[in-house]
Amino acid sequence: MSMLEVETDTLGRPVELYYEDVGYGFPVVLTHGWPLDHAMWEAQAAELLDRGCRVITFDRRGFGRSSQSQGSYNYNRFADDLAMLLDALDLRDVTLVGYSMGVGEIIRYMARHLGQRVGRLALISGVAPSLAKSSTDVGGVDEATFDRMDTELREDRFAFTAWYANELFEGCQEPTVSRATKDWIQSQIHRAATESMLAGIQLLRETDFSEDLRAIVNMPTLVVHGHADRIAPIAATSARLADALPNCVFKAYDDAPHGLFVTHARELAADLLELVKSPPNVTLPAAKV
Repeated sequence: MSMLEVETDTLGRPVELYYEDVGYGFPVVLTHGWPLDHAMWEAQAAELLDRGCRVITFDRRGFGRSSQSQGSYNYNRFADDLAMLLDALDLRDVTLVGYSMGVGEIIRYMARHLGQRVGRLALISGVAPSLAKSSTDVGGVDEATFDRMDTELREDRFAFTAWYANELFEGCQEPTVSRATKDWIQSQIHRAATESMLAGIQLLRETDFSEDLRAIVNMPTLVVHGHADRIAPIAATSARLADALPNCVFKAYDDAPHGLFVTHARELAADLLELVKSPPNVTLPAAKV
């Protein structure tokens, strides 16, 4: 459990990222979703560690135990923070795993930092190429939904948190997610800064990664999404992402909601291990669609 200083703010105060670096072997870096933190990866991290991986998880600025940094919540900054973490730990041939908003962070890193130190990618329940409804993505999330999320977060942060913890698992048939698990999800959201949460809604509303995707066309990539995802509908996100990455492996989990890191924890861990232990720059096994 460590802190990495990535910059100083306008008052000269350090901006630090909280990270955990555990184990030995194949390096795997996992980036969390909005508005969660590194703890979301608990099940996958345990399995990766048991199978001979070095697992690095961290909290994005403004989330978890990392510093709040007013006015600095954007994908370029997130990508630069990730680059500093990889450099500070001198990681090589990394398997970079992103979930939800973390997928956007990884894609921006690959474009902005030319994929340095990375050997493989896993893009889980992502928001790319874009999440918002548009003329090219009619199945995306509409403006009214983003407006409602913004309003409800401002009016009652804790009611919003409870709603989101439920929405993560809506559409899931089996297994049933316990109240205790939803409380665990809420505890992560409570650690986030309200400003970073609001900024995240705006980023999800306005960011299109179509141009950035050119940087990862030739990178061994696993794309995973749930058919029952109500937060980032599969047709608007990962189905389009897989089309843009013709050499990727695309696995769509039946009945899986956005929170498939809980509901399909073992299946996801197995798929990540298969990716981690594959040689770099080779064609992966056939997709499960």
